[in-house]
Amino acid sequence: MQADRQTREIIVATLRMMTVLNFGRYGKAWFQNPAKMRIERLLVEYGTEFPEEINPEAYEQLTGRYHKVKRTARAAEQGNASAQFRLGCLYKDGCGVPQDRNQAAVWWRKAAEQGDIEAQYGLGLAYQEGQGVPQDYAEAYFWYELAAAGELDASSAKNLTKFQDEAALHMTPTDILRAHERALKWLKAHPTKPQ
Repeated sequence: MQADRQTREIIVATLRMMTVLNFGRYGKAWFQNPAKMRIERLLVEYGTEFPEEINPEAYEQLTGRYHKVKRTARAAEQGNASAQFRLGCLYKDGCGVPQDRNQAAVWWRKAAEQGDIEAQYGLGLAYQEGQGVPQDYAEAYFWYELAAAGELDASSAKNLTKFQDEAALHMTPTDILRAHERALKWLKAHPTKPQ
């Protein structure tokens, strides 16, 4: 059920009242649990997709998602490239955090600069589409070049080639050569790390 912020606040308040009425002091104790209250705040703040029914199982799922996002964010802040890429994806899609394409690009750049191929590919797409960063075909081409130097599955490699060719259509031959040389210089300065 799609619900705006005010509707989500009303739903949470109504569910709290119904639980206290139905389960007395046990319901009141359950809803006064600090972890459950944090989840309620998350639902009100970030929940664009509100569960049809709020019950202990739904809260446990939301709690699990909340803690997964927190663990990912903590690892990303500590410099883990894989976690930085995943956190960027969470921001891009608005899963467990507010949707923010700018933050997605920030985290993808951090991971991409550490050699994460998926982040390089994602950052190339962001630059090509102008999502979270200014549209820049030369920058997109550069990140695609770096990603292409890594090991991608066949489907991703095919898509990467397609997107790189599309970016090249918007560039002069000199721009393409510069982006290619920049990528070669970057690859030389950053030896490939096993993924």
